[in-house]
Amino acid sequence: MIRDIFRAGRSLLVALALLPAAPLARAEPAHGIAMYGAPALPPDFVSLPYANPDAPKGGRVVTGNIGSFDSLNPFILRGTPPWQLAHLTHESLMGRSWDEPFTLYGLLAESVETDAARSWVEFTLREEARFSDGAPVTVADVIWSYETLGTRGHPRYRSFMDKVARIEATGPRSIRLTFSEEDRELALLAGLRPILQKAQWQGRDIAEGGLADIPMGTGPYVVADYEAGRFVRLTRNPDYWGRNLPLRRGTANFDEIRIEFYGDNTVMKEAFKAGLLSYVREFNAEAWATQYDFPAVQRGEISLSEIPHAKPSGMTGFVMNTRRAPLDDWRVREALITAFNFEYINDTLTGGRQPRITSYFSGSDLAMRPGPATGRVRDLLLPFKDTLLPGTLEGYALPEGDGTARNRAALRRARALLEEAGWRIEDGRLVGRDGQPLELTVLLQQDGLLAQAGAMMDIYAAALDRLGIRLAVETVDKAQYAEREAQFDFDLTMMRRALSLSPGNEQMFYWGSEHADQPGSRNLMGMRSPAAEAMIGAMLTARTQDEFIAATRALDRVLTAGRYVIPIHQYAVGRIAHRVDLTYLEDRLPIYGDGLHFLPEVWWQTTTD
Repeated sequence: MIRDIFRAGRSLLVALALLPAAPLARAEPAHGIAMYGAPALPPDFVSLPYANPDAPKGGRVVTGNIGSFDSLNPFILRGTPPWQLAHLTHESLMGRSWDEPFTLYGLLAESVETDAARSWVEFTLREEARFSDGAPVTVADVIWSYETLGTRGHPRYRSFMDKVARIEATGPRSIRLTFSEEDRELALLAGLRPILQKAQWQGRDIAEGGLADIPMGTGPYVVADYEAGRFVRLTRNPDYWGRNLPLRRGTANFDEIRIEFYGDNTVMKEAFKAGLLSYVREFNAEAWATQYDFPAVQRGEISLSEIPHAKPSGMTGFVMNTRRAPLDDWRVREALITAFNFEYINDTLTGGRQPRITSYFSGSDLAMRPGPATGRVRDLLLPFKDTLLPGTLEGYALPEGDGTARNRAALRRARALLEEAGWRIEDGRLVGRDGQPLELTVLLQQDGLLAQAGAMMDIYAAALDRLGIRLAVETVDKAQYAEREAQFDFDLTMMRRALSLSPGNEQMFYWGSEHADQPGSRNLMGMRSPAAEAMIGAMLTARTQDEFIAATRALDRVLTAGRYVIPIHQYAVGRIAHRVDLTYLEDRLPIYGDGLHFLPEVWWQTTTD
């Protein structure tokens, strides 16, 4: 019942936040900015609704990462940094509320200003904003950060600057960005670029920095100590400039956050059971139900928390690299999806406790609807009807198995698709028109977050073998995996794309043709779809709730009917096992549920030494 109330309330919040934007009579500075409508929190808000402004400061938490690290610079392509580092040590001009689909409030900037068309945005820096070495944050730092990350930073930062016609100082503490194209989200994205210290990199190339070259940040934590590949220790800066900001009250409550690195998931979980880690997140519902009754839980030293959310399912599954034949043929991809016996695999590995993802935005109002496209969705897609894959306009649903190990009917359908694509059985192997057998390799990271991926592939390989297809499973360490993923060196690999209630420009980085062959991009499948890009464009220029939802549902159809990914189960709830003295506001959960914005950001320790 509590969860039903939570979801109903959150659905209402989402609907309110997606109301049509009211045109601004004039541009004037504001404390926040929302993608649609007005910010939910007033200018005099005390703290974020899911943070406890009276939370005590102190204590220490130890968390675990799988793999290793060889960089402490999360803003460049070179190296592998701890994934949570940027969030803890660096800040942007604005900060998100994770209880609204997409709303920003002042952080390094005290105000934001834009016009009704959002063709430009202007920020005014706080006088008190400081880097961790005590130096003030200046307009020069901001401009340098935008320009440097836009040219030398990680590819995820570069596409934004391509849409900036001009960036300029408009006062001693103010910066204006003027955009070169219509895109209402750009005014918000501008507020989320990380701000680095220009003086630190004077005469040096940030893209070539080594492990010891840690970018100076303004965030509440600083890197106090590290040992390459083993641990990183962060301490809360006692002189942190923003500790009294409404956006920061009740956050960054721990004095120390230590990140330990483990070779595999099993060892990390055993370390948690032994008391060496403060918390772990569990992504397997079956393991959560059956493996969390160890002695520390029974003694009451460990609590088990479930955190619901109202997010879209996103996409988790095995992505197919369409840069490589025969995965560039949608019929082969459909056959591979059909042969993946999800019903049997899910029952075997998770006890059937986790429902399957049915589309990229499933579980939300942004998801495509069953059956043929209608209304505004159809109107958006019709200009591309000659290039759309079957099912996009007519309606597409994932093929289902019969739940048995053999799954004969599904394999017959898969065989028919392969025959249609020109493949035939010869001496027990599936061969193409050139006589070459169909052999595929799935690349997996050694004991990553989804520990059962290897087991899934073992079951899948047996099914493909009955079709005459050889599937090799190649498991590599984190460093090798990162390099090969960045270079698209795989046939299939594991992919997780968490999607928000306000999808926008990041969708182009995920699915856009410009990034299809860009090393390190998130377009792992290598898709090139004018229809998808047009739908993203419609999302970015939408002025009303209905226009935005229609464009997103249309994009969902293009992506799902594209047959790029073999979807697996969704994560409908976050599961955290943690020390009993770590706590949070149980009655005020953010609509985005669990994440770094939740733990460790707004948790606190009830007893400190």
